[in-house]
Amino acid sequence: MKHRILFFVIAATLFVSCKDEVLPKPKAMLRLDYPAAEYTTAGSDCVYTFDQNILSINKEGKDCSMILDYPMMNGSIYLTYKPVHGNLDTLLVDAQKLSYEHVVKADNIAEQPFINQEDGVYGMFYEVSGNAASQSQFYVTDSINHFVTGSLYFYAKPNYDSILPAAMYLQNDIRRIMESLRWNE
Repeated sequence: MKHRILFFVIAATLFVSCKDEVLPKPKAMLRLDYPAAEYTTAGSDCVYTFDQNILSINKEGKDCSMILDYPMMNGSIYLTYKPVHGNLDTLLVDAQKLSYEHVVKADNIAEQPFINQEDGVYGMFYEVSGNAASQSQFYVTDSINHFVTGSLYFYAKPNYDSILPAAMYLQNDIRRIMESLRWNE
């Protein structure tokens, strides 16, 4: 009986002590590199034109509304055009309300005004940080005839850390859209 107990103690000691040493793993981040942006002119059949990234697929809708689909990033920029007929205040309030609907899930919403007096383009860019459904919203207008709103959405459950590289890339595209937007008079 003593031999069995001794054998059991020795076997248990060898079994427990033969594990590999556990080492903590170093922290690492996923590196997502996207190609440098190249642009072409889009919207030539509409009342406005802008520079479109060649990585995106332009799906034109009715009334000069568009979806710029980025299959490589699993996201899209939605552009909606509305004519201004004395309803500029309503359009501005609606655009701002749409941006602040994400405040429940957002950690922060940074407003960045945009003014291009030379070409008559004025607007606002909203950068949304956190696990909100949309990472960016914007609007541009000439304050007289035209109003364009835009939203960035990803086709995945919002996880800010995971989509941040793609969101930053597409936010640069949105800024380029705003900077290059011209009204066709």
